[in-house]
Amino acid sequence: MVRAVDPLLVITNGDAGTADDEAIEPALALLRDHCSVEVQSTSKPGELDGVLQRAGSRRIIVAGGDGSLHAVVAALHRRHDLGEAVVGLLPMGTGNDFARTLEIPLDLEEAAKVIVNGEVRPMDLIVDELGEIVVNNVHVGAGAQASRRGARWKDRLGSIGVGKANLGKLGYPIGAALAAFHPPSVHMHVEVDGEVVTDLDRPVLMVAIGNGANVGGGTELTPEADPQDGKIDVMISHSTGVVAKLGYALRLSRGEHHRRDDVQYFRASQVAVSGDEFYISADGEISGPERQRSWRVEPGAYSFILPR
Repeated sequence: MVRAVDPLLVITNGDAGTADDEAIEPALALLRDHCSVEVQSTSKPGELDGVLQRAGSRRIIVAGGDGSLHAVVAALHRRHDLGEAVVGLLPMGTGNDFARTLEIPLDLEEAAKVIVNGEVRPMDLIVDELGEIVVNNVHVGAGAQASRRGARWKDRLGSIGVGKANLGKLGYPIGAALAAFHPPSVHMHVEVDGEVVTDLDRPVLMVAIGNGANVGGGTELTPEADPQDGKIDVMISHSTGVVAKLGYALRLSRGEHHRRDDVQYFRASQVAVSGDEFYISADGEISGPERQRSWRVEPGAYSFILPR
């Protein structure tokens, strides 16, 4: 439990605009009524490392979206400080997918109340074979193609509107639609906890590995994922035909795609993927092409302030 005397270090995105600065002020005022609050703005990895070096025992509050949360957790992990850290979130991103999974209010003042009155609980983390981390979700295949194309549309549409009232949130759906018309042809060998569950002779639309349930601003890609259960959820879609893709997309919009006959769904500790070249979307960051990658869960890797 976060007591009134617990000091907070609030880290904001230095690249955010004036509208974000104004939006966060009521939430900061609420926090300052209960405890000591220092606000630091960062825009470069070196700046973030410097701020975290001075964090001491303070609770670290991320004021930003999924990308900002990933950056802070990744920096703490690299510094070997994550295990002792307690992290909170003021969701200020476009998608806020991890906040949705954790049921943290998207209203900033309500989220601030969670930081003051919430409960500190262990949080799982996904770690790849290179030691890089994933806070929320990583996917390959059509989903990564959607993210690649969606990122371009998010940048284009994000400038249309004012503050949060812009069209940037349409980026992922537009990217998904484009990927559906031009899906990657991927043949993959997938092992879940050392057991082969899909081989190269069966084409794959996408593979998703979820710590959290949501991607793209609320799409439940791994609907049963729980970042506190010590497992990662693995969803493998074989919906590669035209009719199958349409049915998959329809049920994906309702969070029911994992119940289709051409979808495999597992809860596991580790997963390895290899085969045709594929791109990766990890917490919204695109990389690749790759031919072989693996991920494992690190249960209770750090602590998070959650609603009671």
